[in-house]
Amino acid sequence: MSTPPAAEHTETLTVVGTVATDRGDRYVKQLGDHFGRKVEVVDSDAGRLVTFAAGTCLMSAAADRIVLTAVSSDDESLATVQDVVTRHLERFGARDELKVAWAS
Repeated sequence: MSTPPAAEHTETLTVVGTVATDRGDRYVKQLGDHFGRKVEVVDSDAGRLVTFAAGTCLMSAAADRIVLTAVSSDDESLATVQDVVTRHLERFGARDELKVAWAS
């Protein structure tokens, strides 16, 4: 009698970032359109979900901020998602001096 294969451990890591801006809808759309040229971007009532090789990032706009929810399976991949989203958003929002604050 053979033993069943070991269950694969799939941990999910999540971190939330915020960006103060009253132009959140504009930036979420712009960033989603940009990423959509290279990776999958899905629109929903919750926001725009971007799927990178390293993980995902849900981008949503509120009246006074953008909320970014990055999800990945390991610390290094999560850091990659955070870095890509941060660099692009801060570059697109340079005129408005946008800064992403990720919660620890």
